[in-house]
Amino acid sequence: MKESNNKLDRRSFLKTSTLTGASLLIGFNWLTSCKSDTNGLKKIELPEEWYDFNSYLKIGDNGIVTIFSPNPEFGQNVLTSMPMIVAEELDIDWKNVIVEQAPYNQNKYPGGAFGQFTGGSRGIMMKWKPLRTAGATAKHMLKEAAAQEWQVPVEEINTELGVLYHEKSKKTAPYGDMVTVASKLPVPEDVKFKEANQFNIIGKSKKNVEAKNIVTGKTKFGIDNYAKGMLYAMPVFPSAFGLTLDKIANREEVNSMPGIVDVLPISTYMKDFKRAYFDTNAFPEFIAVVGKSTWAVMNAKKKLKALWKPIKDKTAQIDRFGRDITVHTPAGLEDTESHNNQMQSLLNGKLKVVRRDGNPEKAFQEANRIIERHYKAPYLAHNCMEPMNTFAHVTDDKIKIVGPLQAPGLIKPTLSSRLGISEENIEIEMSRMGGGFGRRAYSSYMVEAALISQQVNAPVKLMYSREDDMQNGVYRPTYQAIYRAAIDSDNNVTAIHIKAGGVPESPLFANRFPAGSFDNYLAEEFSIDSNITTGAFRAPRSNFMAGAEQSFIDELSQEIGKDPIEYRLELLQKAKESPVGESNDYDADRYAGVLKLVREKSNWNNTEANLNRGVSVYFCHNSYAAHVLDLRIVNGEPVVDKVTCAIDCGIVINPDAAVNMAEGGIVDGIGNALYGEMTFIDGVPQKSNFHQYRMIRMPEAPKEIEVHFVENNIDPTGLGEPPFPPIFGALANAIYKATGKRVYEQPFLKEGNLLG
Repeated sequence: MKESNNKLDRRSFLKTSTLTGASLLIGFNWLTSCKSDTNGLKKIELPEEWYDFNSYLKIGDNGIVTIFSPNPEFGQNVLTSMPMIVAEELDIDWKNVIVEQAPYNQNKYPGGAFGQFTGGSRGIMMKWKPLRTAGATAKHMLKEAAAQEWQVPVEEINTELGVLYHEKSKKTAPYGDMVTVASKLPVPEDVKFKEANQFNIIGKSKKNVEAKNIVTGKTKFGIDNYAKGMLYAMPVFPSAFGLTLDKIANREEVNSMPGIVDVLPISTYMKDFKRAYFDTNAFPEFIAVVGKSTWAVMNAKKKLKALWKPIKDKTAQIDRFGRDITVHTPAGLEDTESHNNQMQSLLNGKLKVVRRDGNPEKAFQEANRIIERHYKAPYLAHNCMEPMNTFAHVTDDKIKIVGPLQAPGLIKPTLSSRLGISEENIEIEMSRMGGGFGRRAYSSYMVEAALISQQVNAPVKLMYSREDDMQNGVYRPTYQAIYRAAIDSDNNVTAIHIKAGGVPESPLFANRFPAGSFDNYLAEEFSIDSNITTGAFRAPRSNFMAGAEQSFIDELSQEIGKDPIEYRLELLQKAKESPVGESNDYDADRYAGVLKLVREKSNWNNTEANLNRGVSVYFCHNSYAAHVLDLRIVNGEPVVDKVTCAIDCGIVINPDAAVNMAEGGIVDGIGNALYGEMTFIDGVPQKSNFHQYRMIRMPEAPKEIEVHFVENNIDPTGLGEPPFPPIFGALANAIYKATGKRVYEQPFLKEGNLLG
């Protein structure tokens, strides 16, 4: 049995453990209460009363259990998988579990501002031990209660599906019968976890607990929120990046329109406010149009005339999680063409060296031939299905926020500072999100809504239009990279040189594969300051580097006459047996494991099939993913017949949900690789809605996706992001097999890139 020593967490654990009446309330710091949701339960008699304490697992006197899921939900299914972990260690029958979304409560949840953060594929990984501890602790106290009642050693008490039993005496009791006795016992310092081979819930597929509510329209998204007396607000942002608000030219005229309450200039941040890392905001000064209906506000926006002026060049200190960084925002109106030219110019010069192994310069000087390839990727818009929105009600000393956000702990200090209301008096209710992908970690729209509510002295629902959303950032940065390889007269690759950079950040991971597998290796990078607002986009930076790296390695394997999978495995074997350098951030064995699994499951060596196949493998967010993609060209367009996927993310909590995550990442990646692109001219985004910004359509999705997981007992790691980056390279490599032409620039179907 695995032991969990929770002495380090015992102080906070005990602090939130409360015993009330006939219910056992086990605190584990990440659980908070809300109204019980009994959807999906069989007809059972619920306890007469639920005890609404923050941060608790609740067990009723009839054995029914309420489990609260702490993290915001936007389709990754943590609302099901996190409670599954608790229920597993508690050893309860899943049909007797009620699942509820916990509201935000930083005081009851360990991890500070990131305690209830959804992002970075870290939710399950970070909660794995705390959730198991919660379930195991409750079970242990119930066993202690039964041991006292039956006068037998606690070691002889076993549990199964919410029932306690003692084999020697043949005594049994449901959990509910022991709740009162258990409530008088101390919380144990140490508990034992189940071994993986004892799991009955983890590893078994459970349907989404919210599925019925979603398909019947009962689930409330942020945009569904309503309150009596609520007003509606929409923003009017500057017409281009590099501009800010000067004045409203016809404020009185618009104010007099039917249904309009006010037209307000809003400054999201105070002049001397020191921003935190996630306080990114494209346009801190904007205009809010407030009215009694959405229709009235939309009509008023059309009539509004605003004057904008150029921003000034500025440098500011940003608090990046306790460490100050300097951010320079240049003045001027920027455009895609100038960005591309700047990046190309920098790539042709000497850059900042971030890793050097061996003597790469000498290897290139002595090379028999050199292969060099240049990769480019554009800005990408997030395009969440549900545009940004927030309900806010601000009174003299309180703020209530309801809306879709990934990081409630990161916006609360900003709300407090800007509105002058203490954090203790700010209530944040996390609604289900209609998409996130990093965009909703930057929740300045919540500050905007609160400021509008404060100024009009009424509850307000702020809503972005699709155009507001798409043209207001926060974008995936634009990147470029050059990969070079030195090849000697014996056809051996003797050195790798990578140069990479972007606007406004570098995408380079200098210590990732193929670092560690070449004796001579050089990695350099650059970044270009910009006033176009960028931020995290599903698998940040990896979403570009994986495609460039895996396309280049594929082309390199062809150049030296080796099978693409065999060549990758050969490099990984070198990294395992005699790694170069001491900073390699990947496990070569696990890397090779997904490659071998995808080779087997895709029947890679079947030469009779005459398939146009591309392979790719990548490590990010603590997990490994490999894809084999089969493709045909039909009427000049790529048709993806099948994607075979292999993933090593440790223990898989909910297989069906995990497959869904992988499928979603694959489809999303193919769509972005083929079509995704945002461009700028004089600071103006050139696409405003889906008639211009091309998204993947249902007939363009793969005809078949087959997902396989490496079976091991490693603690769970990330899954939301890892399947996304490698699909770019698999698609590019399959396109080459089908057309004989390599693609180096995204989107792949941009005119002239593929078949033009």
